[in-house]
Amino acid sequence: MTPRHPSSVVVALSGGVDSSLAAALLKEEGWEVQGVHFVLPSSDKEREGKQRAAERVARHLGIPLATVDLEARFEERVVRPFVEGYLAGRTPNPCVVCNPEVKFDALHAWADGHGVWFGATGHYARIADPEGGDPALLRGRDPQKEQSYFLHRLGRRALGRSLFPLGGLLKAETRAMAAGRGLPTRSSPESQEICFLSGEDYRSFLERRDPDGASRRGAVVDTEGRRLGEHRGVFRFTIGQRRGLGIASDEPYYVVALRPGPREVVVGRREELFSRRVEAASFSWTGGIPDEARRRAEAQVRYRHPAAPGRLEPLGKDRVRFVFDEPQLAVTPGQALVCYDGERVLGGGWIVPAGGGPG
Repeated sequence: MTPRHPSSVVVALSGGVDSSLAAALLKEEGWEVQGVHFVLPSSDKEREGKQRAAERVARHLGIPLATVDLEARFEERVVRPFVEGYLAGRTPNPCVVCNPEVKFDALHAWADGHGVWFGATGHYARIADPEGGDPALLRGRDPQKEQSYFLHRLGRRALGRSLFPLGGLLKAETRAMAAGRGLPTRSSPESQEICFLSGEDYRSFLERRDPDGASRRGAVVDTEGRRLGEHRGVFRFTIGQRRGLGIASDEPYYVVALRPGPREVVVGRREELFSRRVEAASFSWTGGIPDEARRRAEAQVRYRHPAAPGRLEPLGKDRVRFVFDEPQLAVTPGQALVCYDGERVLGGGWIVPAGGGPG
């Protein structure tokens, strides 16, 4: 594998503090740093602001900066599946899709075209290089910020040529180090989780993108099939949702299932939200399928969900079942199930209904 000693590296400069400090640290370590700024869907004001911020950082560091327009690719691979997922009754996670299929793919493609091997970003994750083995993706040091969940679909080759200079830092340390270096982005706000919404409610976004598909009314039913009310589109709901159901009841109801075919939103009591068994399709192993059929591991069913212990059972080369020791709340089709061995990412896939298809 290519050694990670200082050579040439291209850094994805988003216009935020994290990628700016990543570039600064690499340059201080002796790397020959180049910057590339990716243009992604956002409002005109946000797009121009990010571009100017990246340019200011490049000038401050004395590095060249290229700009690559990824709006069309982002639309095809991230936005369109996001819309289709919600209309199909899933709750998609676009950031998990964007990293391998848009950002890192474009970063390494740009590097290939300019004779550079390594690409770097400001993600809070770490990469370990076992002696004579494949690179391993590890959690970042900051438990509140770490982003290995979003990176679990990066393949071994991508991990082998990626650098995450902030993986060992806390976010507060990043801010302080950026301020100490006078970086123009030292006070920039935190980025949004779903960048292309630009602060818009996702329901309004879906109505604009697909008014026919998003306006289909249907019934709100309980788990016995009794009709309790009416809704204005399955896409407006997600598993675990309590508010906005329009049902009068002495005890609160929660969304426990979505059935886009018959246009039903299924509600139940809180205890019906818990699951021990979870299946995930299109499972991507960071280090290959383990030899043992079953193994102890921990898993997260969404980004902010604490990892919980259980048993990981491969059901094929790209499908798994995870059986938690204790039932987990609001397991949601469309979200990613990411499995860990301590700090090391084993892999992840898309949560599907048990026994169902790819969701």
